Amino acid sequence: MSLPAESPAPSAGAPLPPAPRPRAPTSLVVLATLAVGYTLWAAQTVVLPVMLAVFFALVGNPIIRLLRKLHLPRFIAALLVLLLGLSATVALAMQLAGPASEWFQQAPSQMRQISRELRNLTKPVQQANQAAESFARAAGGESGRQVQIVRTQLDDPYRALVRTPKLAASVLAVVLLTFFFMVYGENLQRNAIALLPSQQKQRFTAEILRDIEREVSRYVLTISLINTTVGLVFAGILYALLSIPLQEALLWGTVVALLNFAPYVGPLIGVMLMLLMGFVNFHAPLQSLLPALIYLLLHTVEGQVVTPIVLGRRMAISPLMLILGLMLFGWLWGMIGLLLAVPLLVCIKMVLNRLEGMQRWARLLE
Repeated sequence: MSLPAESPAPSAGAPLPPAPRPRAPTSLVVLATLAVGYTLWAAQTVVLPVMLAVFFALVGNPIIRLLRKLHLPRFIAALLVLLLGLSATVALAMQLAGPASEWFQQAPSQMRQISRELRNLTKPVQQANQAAESFARAAGGESGRQVQIVRTQLDDPYRALVRTPKLAASVLAVVLLTFFFMVYGENLQRNAIALLPSQQKQRFTAEILRDIEREVSRYVLTISLINTTVGLVFAGILYALLSIPLQEALLWGTVVALLNFAPYVGPLIGVMLMLLMGFVNFHAPLQSLLPALIYLLLHTVEGQVVTPIVLGRRMAISPLMLILGLMLFGWLWGMIGLLLAVPLLVCIKMVLNRLEGMQRWARLLE
């Protein structure tokens, strides 16, 4: 009777197969996700300046790399980029402050006039409603309509006095953090990678972070240029075709460029603002609709033609996931969260694409 052949024993020097990595329970993952979300919301005073600084540093890093090719030190290149950005922001704010205050002063009186015209148009409907109410009171035996008292609370000047230093401190923190991220971000990244136990993990992590930094920088800078171009084109159309003053046209172009960073939500707010601006500036009904129609046309061309051609499909995010991300980050951080939602989703997608076993989760975002 023959015995079954024994399997050869592994040699002493042969490496053992890697043990399977234990997976965390689903309940633990859910609890950790909720804890991270609550921390991001509760610590938004600290988190938001850091996130904004990282965002601005990503915008400036490609320009810094170009300046580095001219043999400029990184400190000088970052300082030049930061001063250029601050100068452009301050100059734009000074140019737009006058038209913005003037428009907001004129808007209430113009809106009252528009409301009077709308009341005249709807007077037959109002008369019919009053007749129906009179008939209902007569049938119900009510002596008159109850008076509703509306109480308003004046804004507390102490709150505004307290908020101003906090806002100034937050702006200063964003500026300083942006500068230090642009100067020392690479050293911080290199020192953090050196903490990993093996060279293979260090090399893999360095490649992931390098690809993410370059792709997200390219994405943020490209989107910023596209949105700036859309705002300038819209301002030029308002000035050239609709005879709106140049400074006011630049004001609305800036608003359009900023709103374009928040997909779906930004254009919706933009359409409502353009309708309001049209009703305030023009009395003819058809002419008052032109700013909103022009804005919709520009946004459609940019969203359906320009952005897909420039960025391709690598950065594409599912509309459903995009709306959910806008809701989540908008709930966490308000308007700033809406502006940062798309870059954060792109970054999450790129990380998931590079991690082993996480590609299927990245496909959920496509």
